[in-house]
Amino acid sequence: MTEHRHASTRPTASSPWVIDTRDIGRRAGLSRPLVRSVPGEGVGLLGVIAVPESGEVELDLLIESVVEGLLVSGTAFAKVAGECSRCLESLTDEVEVRITELYAWPDSTTDETTDEDEVSRIVNDLIDLEPVVRDAIVLALPQAPLCEPDCKGLCSECGGRWAELGPDHGHETIDPRWAALQERLSDDNNEEK
Repeated sequence: MTEHRHASTRPTASSPWVIDTRDIGRRAGLSRPLVRSVPGEGVGLLGVIAVPESGEVELDLLIESVVEGLLVSGTAFAKVAGECSRCLESLTDEVEVRITELYAWPDSTTDETTDEDEVSRIVNDLIDLEPVVRDAIVLALPQAPLCEPDCKGLCSECGGRWAELGPDHGHETIDPRWAALQERLSDDNNEEK
């Protein structure tokens, strides 16, 4: 039944994110550790902050056989790069997230009683870690990353970074209601010369 029901979510064994679980077996209590580096390109908030093109996600997980499937728990760690949302300077950071996910056995009660998007599934003894890890990292990243917690951003007049402009930086602005008077006064001063 699950063979055709979940055909669209079938993982491919060639992906570094996909784990073959045949060696664990279906007997509850069996487990194995998984320590692996996987390509992390594009994991994150694209255009804001994400794992760089050549970056990796470090997985340190335990895969345990339980009655309803395989329980994957542990951590995922990655270095991320992006741009400060206030001053547009490049920034780097690190993100570490806890992972806890149940992958349901085919034809288990969990598999039969949940919708396709409610729980991850084991398909042909394979589990795909990418969606779970990607979601956890995205949720842990700031939507508006900052280079410094108190970043003052950019000057709205000249576009310079406040951190580099100094405390005396400013632009002379004249209230438009007084602009005509200033123009008149500067015309008078020019006539006197």
